[in-house]
Amino acid sequence: MNKAVFLDKDGTISEEAGYLSHYRDLNIFPHSAEAIKLLNEAGYKVIVISNQSGVARGYLGEDMLQAIDKTLQKKLLNRGAILSAIYYCPHHPEYGVYPYRQDCACRKPHTGLVEKAARDFDLDLKSSFFVGDHANDVATGRQAGMKTAFVLTGHGQEELAELDPKPDFVADDLLGAVKWILKK
Repeated sequence: MNKAVFLDKDGTISEEAGYLSHYRDLNIFPHSAEAIKLLNEAGYKVIVISNQSGVARGYLGEDMLQAIDKTLQKKLLNRGAILSAIYYCPHHPEYGVYPYRQDCACRKPHTGLVEKAARDFDLDLKSSFFVGDHANDVATGRQAGMKTAFVLTGHGQEELAELDPKPDFVADDLLGAVKWILKK
């Protein structure tokens, strides 16, 4: 079985931009590639799990979302960092129209996408980690049996005081979280 580090995208790897709707507006945090490269070198699968309700809300189509994700992969690869996969949930339980307006098992804090990744990559979730800047990232990781790290980038500062459950570690950014993971 493999071990993985699951990452939220917006606010964790890249700057939070509200509902990012075009790949030209994607800005990666300065140390994200270094952090992901360290995980690659340590033998972790690096998997993005992201809620993308901008699709349900009509701010962008799945084709543009996939272009954004390809741009993210290219920018990281140009810096020597590799994402094993990107999984996203385009749904929202209250906004949008069919098929996007639905309460689904893939939207964090549900664990549907984590479970799919675990099957796809033969992952040992107990040896894996979840890192993000939202309370739902911590909740997803906990529900899936992983250790969790919370980053203060993106929405992290705003959500820190209200976290329940509490993460295993709080870091300034993704690089800080990865350094903690690599010491475990």
